[in-house]
Amino acid sequence: MKGKFYEQQLILENNRVKLVPFEEAYKDQLKQIIYDEDLYFSVECKNDEDLKKYIDDSVSQRRLDNSYPFLVIDKRTNKIAGSTRYGHIQFDNKRLEIGWTWYGKHFRGTGLNMACKYELLKYAFEVMNFRRVQFSADIENTRSQNAIKKLGATQEGIFRANYIDSSGVSRDDVYFSIIYTEWNEIKKSVFKEFI
Repeated sequence: MKGKFYEQQLILENNRVKLVPFEEAYKDQLKQIIYDEDLYFSVECKNDEDLKKYIDDSVSQRRLDNSYPFLVIDKRTNKIAGSTRYGHIQFDNKRLEIGWTWYGKHFRGTGLNMACKYELLKYAFEVMNFRRVQFSADIENTRSQNAIKKLGATQEGIFRANYIDSSGVSRDDVYFSIIYTEWNEIKKSVFKEFI
């Protein structure tokens, strides 16, 4: 299952959003939205060299079976709006994390994130038959924490010194989850517009 999962060209979509595998071919569109200081917690891209490193890393993570990154296409504008991914995938324990999500400033607060997360959650629970989907956000990133809460996720706790940022500082993360026994109710209440 593991190797086949990473090899497939997974496309998820509804009437609002289309998720396609992350590829270098979209570099010019990414360049138009990624140089944004507000994206610090998700990705730190200040120039073309940073962008190349980010693209190379994202593409290689899938090749190494570490994560499955997507580009998010806003179907209203037919433009790349940002990126998200499945990571920390454990097939034996049937759990994964959705994260590493960011959107260009013109796409924030437009409902795009809900449409995107619906497709990711639906695939994880209904196709992969996973039992747990988790999310995390830096303790100071309240915008991401609030977005995760809107998905119907339960806040579980704080993981202290959970990662080291680009400056070498240890950072704390707040963790949330949705489990398979909650999915049908969350789908009907939180994501009813996409059903």
